[in-house]
Amino acid sequence: MRSRKTIIIAVVGLSIISLSFQSRFFEIAKQIEIYNNLYKILNMNYIDEINPGEITTKAINNTLKNLDPYTRFYNEQQVEDAKIRREGEYGGVGISSRYTKKGIIVVSVKEGYPADKVGLKPGDIITIVNKQKLEGLERDQLSQVLKGIPGTKVNITVVRAKKILELDLKLDKIIDNPVPFFDMINEETGYVILTRFTTRKSTDELRKAIVDMKGKGLKKLVLDLRSNPGGSLFDAVNITNLFIPAGKKVVDTRGKTRKNSRTYKTNQEPIATDMPIVVLIDGRSASASEIVSGALQDYDRAVVLGERSFGKGLVQRYFNLNYGTQMKATISKYYTPSGRCIQELDYANRDWKTGKVPKFSDGPVSSFTTTNGRKVFDGGGVMPDVKIKRSKKTDETKRLLGSRAIFNFATEYVRKTTKPDLMNFSFTSSNFNEFKEYLKNKDTTFVTKQERLFKKAYKSVQGNTMISSEYTAILNKLKNDKVQQISKNEDIISLKIEDEILSQYFYKKGVYQYHLKNDETIKTAVNLLNDSIRYNKILGNK
Repeated sequence: MRSRKTIIIAVVGLSIISLSFQSRFFEIAKQIEIYNNLYKILNMNYIDEINPGEITTKAINNTLKNLDPYTRFYNEQQVEDAKIRREGEYGGVGISSRYTKKGIIVVSVKEGYPADKVGLKPGDIITIVNKQKLEGLERDQLSQVLKGIPGTKVNITVVRAKKILELDLKLDKIIDNPVPFFDMINEETGYVILTRFTTRKSTDELRKAIVDMKGKGLKKLVLDLRSNPGGSLFDAVNITNLFIPAGKKVVDTRGKTRKNSRTYKTNQEPIATDMPIVVLIDGRSASASEIVSGALQDYDRAVVLGERSFGKGLVQRYFNLNYGTQMKATISKYYTPSGRCIQELDYANRDWKTGKVPKFSDGPVSSFTTTNGRKVFDGGGVMPDVKIKRSKKTDETKRLLGSRAIFNFATEYVRKTTKPDLMNFSFTSSNFNEFKEYLKNKDTTFVTKQERLFKKAYKSVQGNTMISSEYTAILNKLKNDKVQQISKNEDIISLKIEDEILSQYFYKKGVYQYHLKNDETIKTAVNLLNDSIRYNKILGNK
């Protein structure tokens, strides 16, 4: 009788599950049918011609953007661009760029590649490529005009300030090394920066750097993950494996299905198990950077130093769709060896009216313990063991850093000044005052919400010339206010400007060389490594 009841309950349970799945798939089919009918009727009856690809892409993107910023649709061309970002190789001229209605703005030039050889400079605007005017082209089109098979000849027209230049160059194989710089700081301490977790390359290049420095006497290491946005999960595991033994858990991923839930463990012999390590992180260290820093922190294998990391505890996977398109979807959350998830933003509980996403760190957080019994916490990124104090960014500073003002100022500065000695350069308070005047009198890219709304209101007033003097006075007041607010973060902004100027003078390599001698965070890391008693006390070593 009991077994009969059990069978009945099981059958009922399976029936409920089956009905649930049927209901879900019926709803999916229903919505697709509605969209198909809507589009057919729209295409037949709308007064103007409709671009099917553009309409569909916008519809998909508007759907996905309400989930999280990492779940995305890629059309055929975007698939290729995403592959380049993951693998770090492509045929091109060796620039990073920004696209505008005028054409392609050169943001930085890679040393030794075609663009560098013909003398392209940051701030140059490429307006014509092989007699094709770039003005008005879409972003996807602009991203392809300087890519192709290595050896292909390209003719470009460039606007530099008031000069027009015509240059010939050949495409080359461009390799973005995820370990662009490493060197010994002193006889025993080495420094290496990892800028991205590129598939396979990041592990191989980091291993090469450590082995190379070992040959020069390396006994202590500073691993710089600042501003590293992440990348390959497998490389995060393999890089952690360079410092901890085989068989150790690095990360758990937990998703809706068993396929998307997995434990990743080290499976190779490490190359540096006992070497003291300081890992540097900041607010732009995310994803794979947090997996590495979180795991090394949980095992008390390294001291984490800097600022709280970004807090991206989500894992994405690429899915192939029809006609060469792809979708990248968030499939799971990840958890460090101690069991903590460091995801900061709670997208599942977004306020649909305001669009505001709550933060896990604003609510109750849970504590976990490291191997040595130290307390660590979930929610809101990886908290460093040693914090570097910075001024708190104002809203105006955040908007400034997201604008082109610093790049434009640095470009103008470089064009009008003599190239300095690398190691003796510094961006002084006097220079910062020059920057403030630039923002007030020349810049058009750093605009606050108040300025934008005020300008809009002024333009809407008929006969506004009668109040032009009052308008100018109020606008100047708004500019002075925003400059006063960004001045509270002179320490942060000056470093950003300094880096941009040095990059334009000495390439990225020069910036790293300068940091090695002048970066206060690196100096703090070296001092900590030289103080073995404090280092071990922080990690709870006995």
